[in-house]
Amino acid sequence: MAGRKRRVPGLRREEVAALAGLSVDYYVRLERGALTNASDSVLRAIARALRLDAAEQAHLTDLARAGRPSAAAHSHRTSPAAIAPQLQTVLDALVGVPALVRSPTLDMIAANSLGRALYSVLPIGARTAPNLARFTFIDPRARQFWRDWDEVADDLTAQLRAAAGASPSDRALTDLAGELSTRSDTFRELWARHDVRAHGRGTKRFQHPVVGALELRYDLLHLAAEPGLTMIAYTAEPGTTSHDSLSLLASWAAAQDQETDQNRTTR
Repeated sequence: MAGRKRRVPGLRREEVAALAGLSVDYYVRLERGALTNASDSVLRAIARALRLDAAEQAHLTDLARAGRPSAAAHSHRTSPAAIAPQLQTVLDALVGVPALVRSPTLDMIAANSLGRALYSVLPIGARTAPNLARFTFIDPRARQFWRDWDEVADDLTAQLRAAAGASPSDRALTDLAGELSTRSDTFRELWARHDVRAHGRGTKRFQHPVVGALELRYDLLHLAAEPGLTMIAYTAEPGTTSHDSLSLLASWAAAQDQETDQNRTTR
């Protein structure tokens, strides 16, 4: 629960305990890490006292449950590295809508043609999926691609922190956080804040190398059949420059796909 930002400015530990209906001694023990045996009602009371939002309350609950014996098996589960064929069919059916599926570690493990075109700047390795966080903090092109780089960097770090709370034994996530902390001072500072955040929808602004400025709305869908995976779909407001640019990007993506198919045929 510790962090640089105080949810209720000036509120002392004794006051938090009183607002939550707890003894000061018990609350001190919870602050020092004895969350494992805290009941859900106690956690909700603390969340209300600290005015935590939904994402922060979920993170608090994840931290408490992580130390419970029953959580051991769950914490070692990993998200699939690929999606089911029928989900790829759904992605491909979204004509004119860039769409992708990402993992809790922000790997882009699948996308439709327009989604790949939107994120064409992401480096694609022979064996690994492109990673949004690694691109954002390490690739120098990211600061131009994301027109609001500071906001995106903050959001991605908070999403990784939330994922770490839900799966504290996820080796891939731990390795990614360690790598980014070593290679990016900004990530290391943001990671140390322990902020968590979850957005169901919003707006992102891109500076695409092919079609220029884009302002797209996005919606996040959690996939019940693929635990841990999230589908993101982008749309542009009709009648805007971004809508026209997205259509242009779709034409460019179709040409790229056609060229790729021709190259495969001639091999």
